[in-house]
Amino acid sequence: VRWMMYWIVFALFMATETFTDLLISWFPFYYEIKMAFVIWLLSPYTRGASLLYRKFVHPTLSRKEKEIDTYIIQAKERSYETVVRFGKRGLNMAATAAVQAAAKSQGALAGRLRSFSMQDLRSVPDET
Repeated sequence: VRWMMYWIVFALFMATETFTDLLISWFPFYYEIKMAFVIWLLSPYTRGASLLYRKFVHPTLSRKEKEIDTYIIQAKERSYETVVRFGKRGLNMAATAAVQAAAKSQGALAGRLRSFSMQDLRSVPDET
């Protein structure tokens, strides 16, 4: 549980860090403060990640739980619809390619079939 809390808080930190780096990276000792913050999060003595998780992240997730569940259900439904749509599209493309290949090779197939004459077929010994 401790590591779960750490990784959730660290992921949120990394997401916000992308934007804060652009805005306040000019601040003196910014990178040193950032490093000290990550060590504070990770340290078993300070348990910074647990503190932040219990104080901010968990209450927020608890309040938004129904909304999160709704978004997950919508994502599942949309992903199923997307897979079906792309599956149909892929099958249509494969069928079209097969029909085009058959149409192009029909001339070659007809030429091969025409090369067999009735005389050729009569020359095959009858084993019965």
